[in-house]
Amino acid sequence: MLGDVNWRSVGGFGTLAKRLRWFDASLIKLIVVSLVITIAAGLVQVSLGSYSMTIRETWVAFTEPVVVQFQRMLSGEVTPWGAVTGFTESLESTESIIVWEIRLPRVVVAILVGMNLAISGAIFQAVTRNELASPFILGVSSGAGFAILLTLVVFTSFVIYLPLIAAAGGMIAFLIVYAIAWKGGTSPVRLVLAGVIVGTIFSSFQTALLIFAPDVTVVQNAIAWTTGSLVGSDWGQVRLILPWTIICVAIALVASRQLNVLLLGEETASSLGMNVERVRFALAGIAVLAAAGSVAVAGIVSFVGLIVPHMVRTVVGSDYKRLIVGCLFAGPALMVVADVAARLVLSPTQLPVGIVTGLIGGPYFLYLMRKKQNLGNI
Repeated sequence: MLGDVNWRSVGGFGTLAKRLRWFDASLIKLIVVSLVITIAAGLVQVSLGSYSMTIRETWVAFTEPVVVQFQRMLSGEVTPWGAVTGFTESLESTESIIVWEIRLPRVVVAILVGMNLAISGAIFQAVTRNELASPFILGVSSGAGFAILLTLVVFTSFVIYLPLIAAAGGMIAFLIVYAIAWKGGTSPVRLVLAGVIVGTIFSSFQTALLIFAPDVTVVQNAIAWTTGSLVGSDWGQVRLILPWTIICVAIALVASRQLNVLLLGEETASSLGMNVERVRFALAGIAVLAAAGSVAVAGIVSFVGLIVPHMVRTVVGSDYKRLIVGCLFAGPALMVVADVAARLVLSPTQLPVGIVTGLIGGPYFLYLMRKKQNLGNI
């Protein structure tokens, strides 16, 4: 009888069910809640500005051109590619133009930055087996920031290579931290202390570099950038960070098994046939690239890479397949909410989003220290 059939064991259903067994209720709940927060905060963000709109007006302005292009595509009036390339021509109302051309890019940049920083922090915590690790704590953000600031102030002709320059600066900073912390191996305490030292040094270089900036405008922009800011984000910045985000997310998802093995320790990982040092530095390079892409478009945003993996880990556990997926949704939720807070706290003045994430991350870091007796090793 049909009612007695075990459908999970029929054909490919059984195999598919086994492969998706890691996609459990806790992860689904995290994804749904994060999506709701991101969408709600995004609508609030897009509605803010000198041209005020209600949430309903914002939603209509957002969806109307999408529906129009979709209907044109179904009727055969335009091809799918034509619907994409001709999308801006379908923006007729003032509200739609403001939403799509001016305000929405800021939300998209915040989403991508949140993804990158959360993924970067999660990878660093596995590579170092240290739950205190993050791009900010390990000095990677400061190294990338100094490289970009040097380019903006001195080598302005190389601005088009900002993501690569940021990646180089971040990788140099991480190598310095690792070299300082190495003493027949590393420990969580030495890595954190080395990261604080290297981050402080690069931050001092940044401050010194501002003294030689050619004019006050450059200094003001640089200060806003070094504290993390999404003001003035446009579709050009989306195009700048999107390729790096896709690459880093794809590799992180594929490498989730290797990240789990690294958590077992060097001896166990080596006994399983892993070349630990090669895998560790390859994955660290991906984490640096993700953090550098974020620094290139949003400046130095602190603590996101530290607290998001922690929050996700408390919900879905330490399995990196679930952890990476969770970070892809929780990171954007935190960034978009922080950016909304940056707009509203001192309205009409806008705080840099890095200040808000620092105000959130600092107390959370202290909470972790008070809650956990053996804070450090994963």
